[in-house]
Amino acid sequence: MAVTQQLARISDGYLADCRRSAGESPDGDPRWEPPPWDVLDLDWAPALLGRVCELAGLDDVRLDALRQATDGDTAIDLGFLSTHPHAIAPFGPAPTALSAAQVARVAELLEQMDMPAMLAALPTDDVRAGALIGYGADTIAGGPGKYLIEHFNALREFCLGASRRRLLVVLWWD
Repeated sequence: MAVTQQLARISDGYLADCRRSAGESPDGDPRWEPPPWDVLDLDWAPALLGRVCELAGLDDVRLDALRQATDGDTAIDLGFLSTHPHAIAPFGPAPTALSAAQVARVAELLEQMDMPAMLAALPTDDVRAGALIGYGADTIAGGPGKYLIEHFNALREFCLGASRRRLLVVLWWD
């Protein structure tokens, strides 16, 4: 089973309910079950997206927004989501989150990014482009371009949806 990055759009109320459930449960069960339509599987795309943006010379403000969208922030206490046997990220680092305000800013900056233009800065040969990106991008069936555009668009739309609904985003690897 591959470990991939997961994101969930949730309300402050849902997070508070999970925290309360974990505190009241004898085994720390937070009853973490965000609805499937509010969960995004980014696969292994985060590192590849970051590398493409670096290679294309994306400015620091937007590059930091992408990193925040895929790394989250540790300011929100999510320790209750890391309690065995109910840890949501048993194979990766502790979960992180973005507040609704952070999500709004990240979504605004992702909306300004042109992934096809950044990919156009790479060699046109998929194997050469993939080798330059690294992280196994040269082995992606169909080439890295389609994969990265698909995952970037999914991330952008996910964040825009969370922003419109004033939700926070929880990130973890599973």
